[in-house]
Amino acid sequence: MILIGESLNVISTKIGKAFKARDPKPIQEEALFQKEKGMDYIDINLGPAKKDGHELMPWVVQVVQEVVPDVPLVLDTSNIDAIEEALKVIRPTDKPPIINSIMVRPARYEKMVPMAAKYDADFIALMWGPEGLPRDEHERAALCVELLYYANEAGIPNEKIWVDGIVTPVNIQQPQAIALMEFNSMLPDIAPGAKSTCGVSNVSNGTPDHLRGIINRTFTVMLQKHGMMSVIADPRDDQTIAIAKGQRQDIVDLVYAVMDGNEPDRSTLSKELLDYAKTVDVILGRTLYSDSWLDL
Repeated sequence: MILIGESLNVISTKIGKAFKARDPKPIQEEALFQKEKGMDYIDINLGPAKKDGHELMPWVVQVVQEVVPDVPLVLDTSNIDAIEEALKVIRPTDKPPIINSIMVRPARYEKMVPMAAKYDADFIALMWGPEGLPRDEHERAALCVELLYYANEAGIPNEKIWVDGIVTPVNIQQPQAIALMEFNSMLPDIAPGAKSTCGVSNVSNGTPDHLRGIINRTFTVMLQKHGMMSVIADPRDDQTIAIAKGQRQDIVDLVYAVMDGNEPDRSTLSKELLDYAKTVDVILGRTLYSDSWLDL
């Protein structure tokens, strides 16, 4: 599974201060850390960046590429001008940069799809439509067809598009996690050749800190079973990295078995694997969410 590092992010106190002060050191340290951890892409997230994004994004890109020139970048901001200014200065790597993201709203995609074509960039197609979050996998599919058709007409093939069906917090909307998995299984038929990704950490937003890791990792494996090709993830979570790199087949096998109803006797499982089994039940809605499900 392809890993996109999420932690070069304005919401980080350390990184946010570095962005504001134009201090390259913390930014470059984070970029080097992500490369060391095996991130395949580094996501540069400025948030809205309404005021100075058009100056900040190209500066951050250059700062990052000074120390990791071979790691492809993901440009993450809602400021369209900031993305274009970054695309003007980004150095080529063996993979094109990715624009994160283009929503399924004409006001956004009619400006951003031609920009992606102009600079030969990949882009993340975010299944956020005119009415906001789609209610189920079928609404996601309709949005996907609309945006990818427009991109294809602009000369962008499916192979350069990464579809993000949107992850929502499991403690608020358990059915949405299932809808995302179902949508991802439909994607090869809807958009042959397209890639898939998501901000997997969103699934644990709002949950206690000690539960976030197990939720994120379990959902990563569940998404992988449904064909997810990549996740935007925490580079500080060594377990997620090990799972994505194929080093914890025991976890993958157990999660798949629980999903299929073919799990072993839970009394024989280690505490670690039992926690994964319980978490699958929560994400699938077999167990109602509570902050104490691991203790039950």
